[in-house]
Parts: sequence; structure tokens; C-alpha cells
Amino acid sequence: MANKGWFNLEAAGGAIPETHFFEGDSAFKFLGLSRTTRLYGFGGCLVVGFLLSILGSVVLFLGQLGSFAILYVMGTIVSLIGTGFLIGFFKQLSLMFKPVRVVATFVFLGSIGLVFVGAFVLRNEILCLVFVIIEYLAYTWYTLSYIPYARAAVTKAVGLG
Repeated sequence: MANKGWFNLEAAGGAIPETHFFEGDSAFKFLGLSRTTRLYGFGGCLVVGFLLSILGSVVLFLGQLGSFAILYVMGTIVSLIGTGFLIGFFKQLSLMFKPVRVVATFVFLGSIGLVFVGAFVLRNEILCLVFVIIEYLAYTWYTLSYIPYARAAVTKAVGLG
């Protein structure tokens, strides 16, 4: 099958930027995936993860706390798996535990576990939502660590810096 069409990033004459995301081996190198395919995989994981999280939110409003926790956490994990298409799982893990983001990583991963505790052990919707908010804030703080001066700008914007 020819690689033609408007959605073919490879045909754009090298329009895919050379960034550190494509340095080294991705987790899927053994499959021989092109950069375009890796970007599609990353985007697909983000979309599926987002849809699972939205579906989880819908079932929460239907009163199914356990289903919410499973779907929401699955959405988060599928979104994180998408980074394997870009930089690889082992590189992602090493970046997650660098000193600049290790606290955010532990809070993020811990809050994922606490969502299950809130849903299955405590059976408390409000506490479960609090853990989801903490997870979201920790993930945001973690993500900001990749952007130069972003954390400083945010802390200054909210009046903490």
C-alpha cells in the first residue's frame, strides 16, 4: 500500500521535527515502526486513554464507583503507555525518577493507588474524586518539569513564588 494522503507525516518532506523524543530506541523498535507510525501510536494511546477516562466519569455519575476507578486508572495508564511509542518505556522510567520530578512521580503513582483505595476499600465517592484531583495536579506538575521555567512561572502566577 502506498503511503499517500493528507495524514501521511512522512510524505511532508521531513516535516517531523528532529527532537529528543526520537533519540535512542523506542519500546517498539523490534516492530520496525516508522516515526509516523510511532506518532500515530502515541496519539492513539492518548485518545483511547482520554475516552476511557471520560467513560469512567460517565459511569461515576451513574453511581458505579468501582467501574469509574477501573476505567479512569486504565485511561491514565494507557495514556502513559503512549510515551513508549516516542521515547521508550525504560527511558520514560529513568526520566520519571530524576530528582527534579521524583516527588511529583511518587505523588502521581501513589494517587493512582489511592483512587482504588477510595473506590474499593473506603467506598467513598468524594474521597475518590479528591484522589483523582491530586493525581491530575501531580501529573500537571510532573509535566511542567519538562518545560524550562514552567514551574517557576506557574508558582509565580498563583502567588506562591
